Amino acid sequence: MATVMQKIKDIEDEMARTQKNKATAHHLGLLKAKLAKLRRELLTPTTKGGGGAGEGFDVTKSGDARVGLVGFPSVGKSTLLNKLTGTFSEVASYEFTTLTCIPGVIMYRGAKIQLLDLPGIIEGAKDGKGRGRQVISTARTCNCILIVLDAIKPITHKRLIEKELEGFGIR
Repeated sequence: MATVMQKIKDIEDEMARTQKNKATAHHLGLLKAKLAKLRRELLTPTTKGGGGAGEGFDVTKSGDARVGLVGFPSVGKSTLLNKLTGTFSEVASYEFTTLTCIPGVIMYRGAKIQLLDLPGIIEGAKDGKGRGRQVISTARTCNCILIVLDAIKPITHKRLIEKELEGFGIR
């Protein structure tokens, strides 16, 4: 993050030093384009390597509504998807079994409802921790978000998830 900020500062300093006239207009335009690109990158950081930035998160909308299953790891999102839709989503006793978005479709009173099994989010997801930005941005595309909680855990977990979603403007 600091390197991007340093690049932005360097470009701004160069723009301030450069005299504005016909001969330098092209150079200033290139600097402005670089500056805009860096600012965009600052808002949505790109990850390099590791199998792609959003691999598995782009799911085509289908049906009449879209419901996203959001919650902490190992609370039963995949099990719920498996039972309701008959779709296979891997279930295991360890956390972060689901690493991509798994879609499933349920028929309810003649309506096709698409359920999305999203990977578990952790505290700090709104800041990009644990692919949190990708998970929450996929949840943003849903018509309804179903917060899945573990009945054994305290109710404060619900407030933590709501806080993470509010960080992305989801109420």
